[in-house]
Amino acid sequence: MKNKLVTTKKMQKRGRPRGFDVDSAIATALELFHRRGYDGVGIAELSKSIGITAPSLYAAFGNKRSLFEQVLKRYAQTSGGWLPAVLAQEGELEEIIADFFLRAAEVYTADADCCGCLIMDATRNCSDEAAKALTDGFKLATRQLICDRLKAGSSDLSASAVEALANYICMVLVGLSGSARDGMDAAQLKAAAEIASKGFNQQLQQYRIQQHQGNDR
Repeated sequence: MKNKLVTTKKMQKRGRPRGFDVDSAIATALELFHRRGYDGVGIAELSKSIGITAPSLYAAFGNKRSLFEQVLKRYAQTSGGWLPAVLAQEGELEEIIADFFLRAAEVYTADADCCGCLIMDATRNCSDEAAKALTDGFKLATRQLICDRLKAGSSDLSASAVEALANYICMVLVGLSGSARDGMDAAQLKAAAEIASKGFNQQLQQYRIQQHQGNDR
């Protein structure tokens, strides 16, 4: 009987501690990963910051990568929710993309401790290929949203033009995020965003002209 009680106590210690809050744990992990990236945060720090032991963290989330996946999903639903919302707006494509770049500049500099985009930068130069695959999946989903909005906003664009413009938009997002993490402030980032939107508009018009000329032949 004594051995059974000891075994039961050990099993209880390995599970989640009483009062463990999964949402709070994910929020804490999100801040850490956003601030220092995937490779910059270890299990020991995660456990200490969340307020549980390492075995309890493994019991709750499986491993660091699984916790990171939940963090990415939370980020996409909260801080990253601006992106699909802006793309879903009605209006001229030029106006939508200009607003898109400006909103990115605002969001990426809103928190001085967590600048830039978690999805864009958390696995930059990461040594864990599986973790990189997680962020790559979110990036591909974002790119698809952008492609869909380009097609909806300008049906006369060729497939190659849509691809090129989507590449440009994604490149601008990466640049804005990285610049925010490097210390560029909101005013500087917005100025760069405005220049980027002008470049987009100019190229968009060029593609439209080319497409119309091709249709007239």
